[in-house]
Amino acid sequence: MLTNAYVVVEGDRISSVGADDKAVPPGAELIDLSRFTAIPGMIDAHTHMTFYWDGAPGTRPWSQLESRSAAMTVFLAQENARKTLESGVTTVRDLGSSEYTDVAMRDLINRGAMLGPRMFVCGYGLSVSSRPWRPGLVIPDGGQADGAAEVIRAVRQQIAAGADVIKMYGSTGSDQDVTGFQTFTFEEMKAAVDVTHKYGKRIAIHSYGPDGARDAVRAGADSVEHATDMDDATIALMAKQKTFYVPTIDHNRYYVEFRDQYGYGPEVAERLNDYIARNLETARRAHKAGVRFAMGSDAVFTGFGQNTRELSWFVKAGMTPAQALAAATTNGAALLGMEKSLGAIAPGFYADIVAVEGDPLSDINVVVNNVRWVMKGGSVVVQKTVSPTGF
Repeated sequence: MLTNAYVVVEGDRISSVGADDKAVPPGAELIDLSRFTAIPGMIDAHTHMTFYWDGAPGTRPWSQLESRSAAMTVFLAQENARKTLESGVTTVRDLGSSEYTDVAMRDLINRGAMLGPRMFVCGYGLSVSSRPWRPGLVIPDGGQADGAAEVIRAVRQQIAAGADVIKMYGSTGSDQDVTGFQTFTFEEMKAAVDVTHKYGKRIAIHSYGPDGARDAVRAGADSVEHATDMDDATIALMAKQKTFYVPTIDHNRYYVEFRDQYGYGPEVAERLNDYIARNLETARRAHKAGVRFAMGSDAVFTGFGQNTRELSWFVKAGMTPAQALAAATTNGAALLGMEKSLGAIAPGFYADIVAVEGDPLSDINVVVNNVRWVMKGGSVVVQKTVSPTGF
């Protein structure tokens, strides 16, 4: 911690950080944020930025998503991007889209044509066949693959389309479904991991249950998503191999709280609450065993702007506020392979800086609720520093 700190930004990078003003160049623009605490721009390691719902009466999020054109989706998803920045998240790892709308959003943001967080995208997530063959239906889902050879092809296709990372659905489970039955075999996962790493990319494997998570870790996945009820041996191997755990505990809280939007009844809420409890307990055991965590919201639809609520669950799982904040900054940067550019306020790093009101090292909810100002790559993108009584 530095008090009375000065951060000098030149272009999109930080040039110096210090506790006095001697390093401030003459004539520099001064931004006074002295009543706030500065933290690095946070990294949400699991989002679905192109999942947009306008809340129109009589509509449901999932059905609306499937009925809209790709071009319209990219345009409307700007709202998700804006809300993400407002939560203090300046970088996301986006883990699943369709028609490469995530690639389009990333490229538009990078060229300055759209306001949003820095995006690392996967294109289509890899999945096994899940529908029967029907005459006349010859086009499979974009990431569909069965067997090691098809998995390798599907990985190569995502990379050819511009994917930064690879996503693999190693089990059932999504939305109201918390079954977690393993889908891809260990051999298929290993094929995906090996070809992904040969291309210099990283791979995230989704598994709601313990079996898919066990084989994902054995196969060498860079991160495991969700992964509830993992056994001690799997957790120990994750700690040994430094596999990242992105438990996404809060995203089921979101489905419970907003169940009316999705048309979910009490039985769905009960099922999701049970999963939340097991998810939290698994995270507690993993943290105790020394597993590395990254913050992932699994944000969809109206969940954007709530991206950092996962940090409160991390503290419930036994982390200190500092450890929880690290999961959203330095750990997230390491997961992306960007530890020399993201996740810290230091010379040479991107000027991604968030001002929060309060002390985040004593109360993590300061980060969740009190974001007042955000800079991404040297540009101020969120400005909420004016209070009702003045500055």
